[in-house]
Amino acid sequence: MPSSLDNATIAERLEAFAGLLDLSGSSFYTSRAYRRAAETIRETKAPVAELVRARRVQELRGIGSGIAARLQELVETGRIAELDELERDVQPELVGLGRFLGIAPKRMVEIGRALGVRTADEFREAARSGRLQSVSGIGPQTEKRVLAALDRERGAEKHGLTLNRARALLEEIAGALEGEPAGDPRRWADVSFDLAVVCSAARPKQVLDAFERLPSIVSVVEREARRALGVTVEGVPVELVVAEPSRFGTELVRATGARPYVEALEPLPDARDEAGVYAALGIPWCPPELREQPFRGEPPSLVELSDIKGDLHCHTTWSDGKASVLEMGTAARDLGYEYVAICDHTQNVRVVPGLDADDLRRQAEEIAAANERLAPFRILRGTEVDIRGDGALDLPDDILGELDWVQLSLHAGQRERGDLLTKKVTEAMRHPAVSCLSHPKGRMINRRPPNALDLERVFEVALETGVALETNGLPDRLDLSGTEVRLAIDAGVPICASTDAHSVGGLANMRLCVATARRGWASAANVVNTRSLAELPLRVS
Repeated sequence: MPSSLDNATIAERLEAFAGLLDLSGSSFYTSRAYRRAAETIRETKAPVAELVRARRVQELRGIGSGIAARLQELVETGRIAELDELERDVQPELVGLGRFLGIAPKRMVEIGRALGVRTADEFREAARSGRLQSVSGIGPQTEKRVLAALDRERGAEKHGLTLNRARALLEEIAGALEGEPAGDPRRWADVSFDLAVVCSAARPKQVLDAFERLPSIVSVVEREARRALGVTVEGVPVELVVAEPSRFGTELVRATGARPYVEALEPLPDARDEAGVYAALGIPWCPPELREQPFRGEPPSLVELSDIKGDLHCHTTWSDGKASVLEMGTAARDLGYEYVAICDHTQNVRVVPGLDADDLRRQAEEIAAANERLAPFRILRGTEVDIRGDGALDLPDDILGELDWVQLSLHAGQRERGDLLTKKVTEAMRHPAVSCLSHPKGRMINRRPPNALDLERVFEVALETGVALETNGLPDRLDLSGTEVRLAIDAGVPICASTDAHSVGGLANMRLCVATARRGWASAANVVNTRSLAELPLRVS
């Protein structure tokens, strides 16, 4: 029996299992269940291996009998047999390409074996050299369709890792190698394509060998004296740089910055740390979030996570949240906040439970009771009120007038024409009860592009009405984006860094909100919820 399996290792194995289930064509809901279980395990303070041995692991949220059985196998043997089998059979590059071409995962692997290829590039070469028809079941029409799809692929948009997954993956690898995360995740990019870890070692072989043995790295496709390129179980490339100690800072700067930023600084001087690089260049140190475009000036004093006084957009079990009012309030207080706003959905959303005026008044009683227990911490009465199809708000004026904080949201009609969408949103912003516009561009990263909302017009109305704009902390939103936050700040519009948390664990996404605000060059003065409770622009005292 393995002597020690910490929570991070167990969670990583479940994440790997979820990734391979995705690639093998399993149900979306199955892989999502494993990912959610992994998140739960990372958040759990108790040793999960001990809970497994005590047959108590199903007490954790989201862990049913099937996942519990896999955990039992992992804790008892150190392995999950089905995961081992998937790692042998699933070829991430081929399966990923197959999905784009419209070929099912199992069939794509079969074709790869018949052609004797294992990588996407090998498949492309085989297809373009006329070998596809040598595979049983592939005739001229199928070959024509595949070749046409490969031609379309050259211009296809690539999907990257969302920030939460990229950070978790890279922090785990860097921690195991005693290195530093770099690439897109260190700049807190909302989508990551370039992942890197930089280590310091006089003799690099030991670090490179350890990298090859990591459970999250399924293959190393390139290896040099001080560099390696590995591929994770999900087919994501991760670069490892093992720097001479005297050049660690140099390589960290180079591996962190976007190409235009780094090229403008070259040639980089040798230095043991980043501060030494910037000192030798004779320019101020630059926060990683700002290392996108050439910049040598004095960076602003960016907002810090420690500046945040409260979260102004959270959900509870009254709508689609996972925790009660008291549980969300207690968790926010324990984070050191002064306040939290409960903003459950209204009924127009339809796909999740929504509250009407009577519900909000009943919820007010629960909020009042929780406030008595948590004082001086304050739970604010709020709502995420939907904009209806006709542009009206989804609650009557009398109840809106009772609330402390009103988040305005548009969930339907994201594909509307820009002028119609902008008119609907800006008219709704003029309602005197509205405090903030939630996730203004409506994007869902890797799934739905931003809507056609005219932000310049929205900024004008925000300045007239005092309505703030949100940068939303859900990892697949981060909306406004960093670029859009900067536009808002340049226009003088205040920003709310709010998590849209649907669980106690979701409150931790504040670091994503703050990082996104920092990418928009936001200082604490630009962010509404860095203010104390007494300084908030509340609609009700």
